[in-house]
Amino acid sequence: MKKIVYYLRQHWTADYHPGYYTAVAGFLAVTIFLNYYFNFEDDVIDAYYGRSIRIFYYFLLYAFAYYTTTFLYTSFRQKQQLWSSSGFWVRSLFCLIVLAVDKSFHYHNYPIQQYLPPETWAYTIRLTKQLTGMLTTLLPLYIFYRWLDQRANNFYGLTIRNLDPKPYLFMLLIMMPLTVLASFNEGFLQNYPRYQPNYVEAFWEGPGWLPALAYELAYGLDFLNIELLFRGFMVLGMGIVMGRAAIVPMVVTYAFLHFGKSAGETVSSIFGGYILGVIAYQSRSVFGGVLIHVGVAWLMELSAYIQKSFISQL
Repeated sequence: MKKIVYYLRQHWTADYHPGYYTAVAGFLAVTIFLNYYFNFEDDVIDAYYGRSIRIFYYFLLYAFAYYTTTFLYTSFRQKQQLWSSSGFWVRSLFCLIVLAVDKSFHYHNYPIQQYLPPETWAYTIRLTKQLTGMLTTLLPLYIFYRWLDQRANNFYGLTIRNLDPKPYLFMLLIMMPLTVLASFNEGFLQNYPRYQPNYVEAFWEGPGWLPALAYELAYGLDFLNIELLFRGFMVLGMGIVMGRAAIVPMVVTYAFLHFGKSAGETVSSIFGGYILGVIAYQSRSVFGGVLIHVGVAWLMELSAYIQKSFISQL
């Protein structure tokens, strides 16, 4: 834990600017309020689910978050030369397109609905959605890495070199009682567990717990893609042209990614994204973030399962 505190203190000393951080906090407060007041992400953008135009709308949403924050950075830090950097535009547009495509990807639905029994559709679509990140995120990042960044020390922090798991396990221990407390909230139980009983359990001829296990494994695996994109490319990859200043625009974009979830989860993603971003930048590895992210996600799933299966029956 001392190492993480050291990382945060070192970054805060080098990066903190009162005007910039206050402006970013104000921008987040206003946009989060407007999103949940008008239910923008759920009622407006998600109304186009299944249509390719949704990719463009998500791109605009995330570009608004990223470039507004970058504008605040260049204004308060007097770094206007960043806008004339071709490396900045190539990298930022690339990662925003990857993010928009990944968020909106629905093309796996068509072969499922064409070739599989209807009883399996809901489950298989949700299961494979957790795996499409290998195609929409991991593969494009690898191609970009081989094209432009192969001389870097590793694939955007995908390394366990010098990784000490103890601080991250300690953070998970801290999160455990907080997650248990959150599981008593009705809003929490409306979103978790992500896996819900469905027709596939009756249709499946194998053990009844197997579909749930397969989904949870795929759900955990998807966080590798999330960490690789946000903490890997958007911090370490963008850090090639922005240095540690890449962290805050990533955090704001990461908060916008959570707009479809509860407001509390969106707010907590700001702090979590900031901490994980600093850890990735200082350690040059995303695996600490993967460990924390997957661990917290599975703790939330387990807490929700226990609540719905046992405690709520008492």
